[in-house]
Amino acid sequence: MGTKLKVAGWLAVGAIAGAMTTMQFQAIARSSVSQLPLEELQQLAAVFGMVKSDYVEPVDEKKLINDAISGMVSGLDPHSQFFDKKSFKEFREGTSGRFVGVGIEIGMEDGLVKVVSPIEGSPAFRAGMKSGDLITKIDDTIVKGLTMDQAVKKMRGEPNTKVVLTVFRKSETRSFPVTIIREEIRVQSVRAKMVEPGYGWLRVSQFQDRTVEDFARKLEDLYKQDPQLKGLVLDLRNDPGGLLEGAVAVSAAFLPADAIVVTTNGQIADSKATFKASPEYYLRRGGADPLRKLPEAVKKVPMVVLVNEGSASASEIVAGALQDHKRATIMGAQTFGKGSVQTVRQLGPDTALKITTARYYTPSGASIQAKGIVPDVMLDETADGNLFAALRVREADLDKHIASGQGPEQKDEAREKAREEARKKLEDEAQKKAAGPKPLPEFGSPEDFPLVQALNQLKGKPVLISKSVVERKAEATTN
Repeated sequence: MGTKLKVAGWLAVGAIAGAMTTMQFQAIARSSVSQLPLEELQQLAAVFGMVKSDYVEPVDEKKLINDAISGMVSGLDPHSQFFDKKSFKEFREGTSGRFVGVGIEIGMEDGLVKVVSPIEGSPAFRAGMKSGDLITKIDDTIVKGLTMDQAVKKMRGEPNTKVVLTVFRKSETRSFPVTIIREEIRVQSVRAKMVEPGYGWLRVSQFQDRTVEDFARKLEDLYKQDPQLKGLVLDLRNDPGGLLEGAVAVSAAFLPADAIVVTTNGQIADSKATFKASPEYYLRRGGADPLRKLPEAVKKVPMVVLVNEGSASASEIVAGALQDHKRATIMGAQTFGKGSVQTVRQLGPDTALKITTARYYTPSGASIQAKGIVPDVMLDETADGNLFAALRVREADLDKHIASGQGPEQKDEAREKAREEARKKLEDEAQKKAAGPKPLPEFGSPEDFPLVQALNQLKGKPVLISKSVVERKAEATTN
């Protein structure tokens, strides 16, 4: 089963989409045709004919059909989707970790695009862009007022095309243009460093094609720097998920070979599967095991896994597996709750259907769906508490989300109250300061409050546990 499944993930605007996909051509099952509701199909054909003949202006037939398919699929749940040529291309870019652009990791600050880090070797890196640079214009478009997604789309394009970024550098108090020629970029989804002597920090920002190889290399490098590593922090905050094989491999690095990582269950036979922490469950056909060179000490090093509301899907699988096997202490905030499986079936050379086919279950049999992973130790975002956490969208907030399948769900009134309080606090902060609330520190920095608490946990020092955060209930489904 492990070699039969091809797994992928995609981060859409405002929602987490997909952690498990099967890429294959598949004909419509002929046996189901006789069971189709003929009267409703006749209505569909009649509406198609009326729109084509009576609409105020001519409409494209292919667009009508694609829109009809999109409507049918999107009505199921937040993650089922019909991919047309453009969206399928974007989907494949997201899973491969490759795209054509300038090569920067970005965030938003004061309505401007902030460079978190230029990707090493990228056009932006070679052009001298630095962490903390603010992009005020993309070609002739003012960035203020654009969403991050809109800004990203303007910076991406075709290979060997030019884009001019106007950059404001605070440290030099000046603005200047940077001309960059776009090229294919490979996203670095793993970062690592020794945060203190004897203590390593390893961050996985997304599970992509190269994540496992990069993860193994970075972890090996940490042990080369200190073979007697006393503790490791695996940082999965804001990791939206991705390839299931990546989640299984990262879990396998720290677990015994026979340990169950995750199970799936659904209506079709292929959706009923168990994945264990051994190479046959995460290796691609013909590939060498990227974990084979890791030292034995990896299996026993004391660990903390950091998670938050943005940790979803594949990252929840890792956290759930390490928690259930008592291999690591999970710290942070309750995760997103993306516990459903999507299978992608290619319909043609440039189109595909992504449809929910199963649910994920942790080794103990608990469903992740609409609840997420509850940390062993709840932490606030900063020493001053949580300003943004309550406002983050999670699976249970999405329209038409599927239920966990493990008992009735209840509306979480405490969360709604917390959201209103957080929104009011943000408004008050914005009125007091023209620049608005202070952004959260960068993950892995000395000011990273949850990371400091994780290190305290590993050292046996006191941890500042959140006094306000409580376990969320799974909310009532809206299907």
